Amino acid sequence: MKIVRESLVEGAKRAQGVAIIIDVFRAFTVTPLFFHLGAQKVILVDHPEEAFSIRSKNNDIILAGEMDEKLIPGFDLGNSPSELILKSPGYLKEKVVVQRTTAGVNGVIKAVSQAEVAILGSYVMARAISRYILCQNPLPEVVTLVAMGRRGISRAPEDEGCADYLEHLLTGSYYDHLETLGKIIFDESAQKFTRGDKMYLPREDPLLCLQRDLFDFILIAGKERGLVTVTCQKL
Repeated sequence: MKIVRESLVEGAKRAQGVAIIIDVFRAFTVTPLFFHLGAQKVILVDHPEEAFSIRSKNNDIILAGEMDEKLIPGFDLGNSPSELILKSPGYLKEKVVVQRTTAGVNGVIKAVSQAEVAILGSYVMARAISRYILCQNPLPEVVTLVAMGRRGISRAPEDEGCADYLEHLLTGSYYDHLETLGKIIFDESAQKFTRGDKMYLPREDPLLCLQRDLFDFILIAGKERGLVTVTCQKL
């Protein structure tokens, strides 16, 4: 099994084999929470207009996501895990969620076109992802780890660190979580939250995003009737 490291939107376009698209702050910490709260499916879109078009055919759909990190006008939810965990356990029960984010969602949409399998990646699902891959018989020939970074255009330590952790779980390579946290929490990627000066960047979000291995399921994206959809696979 060959591990290939890629980053950003251009890396997502090159992803081959089993592609793990990583967005720790915050998209793919949020998406597993949708399923934890009972969602049956998530649809990924590039543009808010696509989300509104989908909901025009079904008023029961929940719209979630961000544009420049802010809640999109007309959407029901932003891109905050701390916002989601305050919702009641049945808030999304049996609902379909349409999600739009600048980095993670965009990366998955790009990767689905050429990768054999596209998996949503973050710390909260990392061990489950590694177990899924290592249980394949035969093992995948290629696993591409794509760290999406800041808006898909510049590298970010939380996504690169999560890729390091996944590579460690898959191959036994070196990984020190404390060392990695030091790189993350003093970087602007986390500091913009901890300053607490923007309501759409809650202080609590990094605390949730940096938790490891919370969920025993993985999220796989694929094309369904022309839409990129995400389904939950329990291990």
